Amino acid sequence: MAQSVVQRYDLARTTPASPVAARQFCAQLTRQHYENFTVVSWFLPGPLRQHFANVYAYCRVSDDLADEVSAPDEALRLLAAWREGLHAMYAGQATHPVFVALQETVDAFEIPQQPFDDLLDAFVQDRHQSRYQTWEQVLDYCTRSANPVGRLVLYLGGYRDPERQGLSDCTCTALQLANFWQDVRRDWVERERVYLPQEDLDQYGVSLDQIAAGRCTPQYRELLRWECARTYELFRAGLPLLETLDRRLRRDVTLFSAGGWSILDRIARQDYDTLSRRPALGKVGKVALMLRVLTGGRMPWQAS
Repeated sequence: MAQSVVQRYDLARTTPASPVAARQFCAQLTRQHYENFTVVSWFLPGPLRQHFANVYAYCRVSDDLADEVSAPDEALRLLAAWREGLHAMYAGQATHPVFVALQETVDAFEIPQQPFDDLLDAFVQDRHQSRYQTWEQVLDYCTRSANPVGRLVLYLGGYRDPERQGLSDCTCTALQLANFWQDVRRDWVERERVYLPQEDLDQYGVSLDQIAAGRCTPQYRELLRWECARTYELFRAGLPLLETLDRRLRRDVTLFSAGGWSILDRIARQDYDTLSRRPALGKVGKVALMLRVLTGGRMPWQAS
């Protein structure tokens, strides 16, 4: 598996990629991968799309190095080498296509190194830690796994102030948590990871054996109801960010917020059972949300 990732992303490259080839590499990588929505959506103005693709390509490769390499030591080695490439880029010595393209973005928007390093710290943490004792520990993980992405988006929009960063952190943490609650079963089956805090599992009487067996009980439903309620509150805390953004970014950030909120709504509609069936928006749901954002329709948090 490690060899396939190295080959797919040309990680053994030692000669610098040309700027044109580097941009094409990142754009193609972005088109090939989808999350709840296309990262470089229709709503972004043309001049920003390549820069978003460059940032996304960095995040995508980092994520795949962490999750697709089965041997922990090999994954950590590759992540360390990828970090060296990041540091070399900030020293003006980029070679890999992602870093050659990302160098243009970093220079154009004066993006500091910290958010990129923080993301790698989260991926490394995933290789060392698969359980969390408290809610605070889960939120701390999100400061590295999710919040840097929002800050990078703000940098691309020309925003650098702590107020917007704080609001973005609330939204990004909520998005990460919604993904955790959506993927409780998948995270266990694929990686034996559990992001539900142990203190909450204990409080509601839910065991790891139960999660492993995919057995939903009234206690599990109440646990997920509680976690979703806290996640809705984080989404609400971040909503004021939308009114502070110009039109270039507001619709994209609105789309991501609406997508995360809608995942929580889907969890609620299936009575908080995320063990027997994974809640997802599907193509129809995604298009419907995109149209609502495009036409100024009612957002999920505005529903009566």
